[in-house]
Amino acid sequence: MSGTRYEWTVVDFAIWFAGGVPVPIYETSSASQIEWILHDSGARRIFAENEAKAALVREVLDSSGLLGDSVLPVVRMDSDGAAPNLASLAAAGTGVGDAELERHRSAAGLADVASLVYTSGTTGRPKGCEITHGNFALVAKNIVPFLPEILMPPRTRTLMFLPLAHVLARAVQVICLSAGTTVGHTASAKELIEDLASFKPTFLLVVPRIFEKVYAGAAHKAALAGKERLFESAAATAINYSKALDAAARGTGPGPGLVARARHALFDRLLYPKLRQAFGGHLGYTVSGASPLSPHDAHFFRGAGVPVLEGYGLTETTAPCTANTPARSKVGTVGIPVPGTTIRVAEDGEILVKGIGVFKGYHNNAAANAEAFVDGFFRTGDLGSLDEDGFLTITGRKKDLLVTAGGKNVAPGPLEEKIREHELVLQAVVIGDGRPFVSALINLDPEGLENWCALHKVPAMTPAEASRNDLVRAALQHAVDQANALVSQAESIRSFVVLDADFTVESGHLTPSLKLKRSAVVRDFEAQINRIYG
Repeated sequence: MSGTRYEWTVVDFAIWFAGGVPVPIYETSSASQIEWILHDSGARRIFAENEAKAALVREVLDSSGLLGDSVLPVVRMDSDGAAPNLASLAAAGTGVGDAELERHRSAAGLADVASLVYTSGTTGRPKGCEITHGNFALVAKNIVPFLPEILMPPRTRTLMFLPLAHVLARAVQVICLSAGTTVGHTASAKELIEDLASFKPTFLLVVPRIFEKVYAGAAHKAALAGKERLFESAAATAINYSKALDAAARGTGPGPGLVARARHALFDRLLYPKLRQAFGGHLGYTVSGASPLSPHDAHFFRGAGVPVLEGYGLTETTAPCTANTPARSKVGTVGIPVPGTTIRVAEDGEILVKGIGVFKGYHNNAAANAEAFVDGFFRTGDLGSLDEDGFLTITGRKKDLLVTAGGKNVAPGPLEEKIREHELVLQAVVIGDGRPFVSALINLDPEGLENWCALHKVPAMTPAEASRNDLVRAALQHAVDQANALVSQAESIRSFVVLDADFTVESGHLTPSLKLKRSAVVRDFEAQINRIYG
C-alpha cells in the first residue's frame, strides 16, 4: 500500500523473484477496502509506504472480523522507517544461495498468476483479477514493436506519476523495462511540473484530467497577461491544423492548406514551444488512458506539438488492448487492437475482447467468471463500434446507458466530457433514467473557479457561493449548450443543478482510479434530483 515511488517497483519485482504474488492496494483505500483485499487475497505480508499507512493497516488487522487473529508482518517501505523495513528484509536474505534464488525465480510459468489486481469497484466489493505472468510478458513483448517510435529509439525516458496500483501504470512500467526505457517515479502532483522540467521525459502516460488542467492553466495565464485573444487564436489554429491532419489520414480531406500551415508555423515559433516546455521540452508523444479524452484536447495538444495517442483497456485486459499509433491514428477513437488481441462488437454494441492480455479470471468468484465470458471473449461492459479500418470508438458504458420515460436511449459520456471541458467544471453527471427529460448535476473546480473570478474581475467565491451566482450559472449554461449541440433535442440536457459538494474517493463517489460511481451519486443526491423533476 503505497503511492508511486521507486521502492514500489523494487518490492513488486522482488516478490516476483521470490515466487510470490503481489497485490496492490490503492493508497486512498478505506479500512473496509483494505480489510476485504487482505482477506480475499489471503495476504501473507504487507508492505506499507510509511508510518501513517502502516498504522492504518495495523488498525485494520487489530479490529478485523474477517481476518480473525491473523498475524501479518507489516514492512515499512520508506528509508527512515524503523524495522521491519526494506533494509532489514534484505539483510535477512543474505544467506540464501544462488541455487535457491533461481528455484524461486523460475518456479512460475506464463500461465501462473503474477498478481491479483482488484477492480476499482464502481459497484459492490472490488473483485480480484488474476493477471498472469503471460499477460504481463506477452503484452510487453507485443507492445514494444507495435509502438517502436515511442519505446525503441535510444535514450527513451518516461516519468511515472499515475498510481502503480492501477494496472495501466503497472503494465506500462513492465513494457518500459522490457524495452529498456528509463523510468523515473514521482508521487507528488504538486511537484510534477518541476519534475518534468528536470527529468525531461520523451513520452508520458497521462490521464485526460492532466490535459484539462494544463489547457486551463495556459488559457488563464494568457488571459491574465492580456493575451486572451492571442491564445484563443493559437488554440483554434492548433485544433484546425490537427483536424486537417486527421481528415487527410481518414481520406476525407486534403490536409492543412497553405494558410493553415503558415499560421501554424507562426504559433509554432511564438507560443507552442512554451506549452511543450511545460512537459520538459523533450516530449515526443503522450499516451492517454483510463478514461475518455475529449477530441478538443486531443486536437489542441497534437496541433501544438504534443501528440496524444489514446488507448483503451481494463484491469481484466492487463490495460492496453487497443491503441492509436504514430503511424495509424484517428482522433476520437481508441485505436486498433494491439498484436495478439481480437476485438469483436456484439449485436447489442458491447465490446468483447480475446487475446494475450485477457486475465485468467476473478479470484474466488465463480459466479462473476460465469458472467464475464462468452464464446471465449471477455465481456467488457463497454459499448462501441469498429470502423472499416479497424479503429475502435467507445460510445458509452452498458450499465450507464440512460433510458428516458419516453424510451429514448441516452449515452451520458459524451455530454459529460464536453461539459467538463469548461474551466469551472470538475465533474458533471448526466441523469434521466426513467425521467421525462435529461438533466445534469455539476460540481465546481475550486482552482478553476478562482481563475475564472480573477479573469472576469468578480469577487472571489467559494463553490457554495458560486453555485447560487447568476454569472457562474450563465457560464455553465453556455457549457451545457455546447454539449447539447452534440446530440438530438430528445437527448439534450434541459436543466442542471450546481452542487456545493465535491465528488471524491473519500466521499464514496469516485473509485481510486477516479472513475465516477454513478449509482452512489444518484443515491446521495436524490433530493437535488427530485427538485429538478418537481
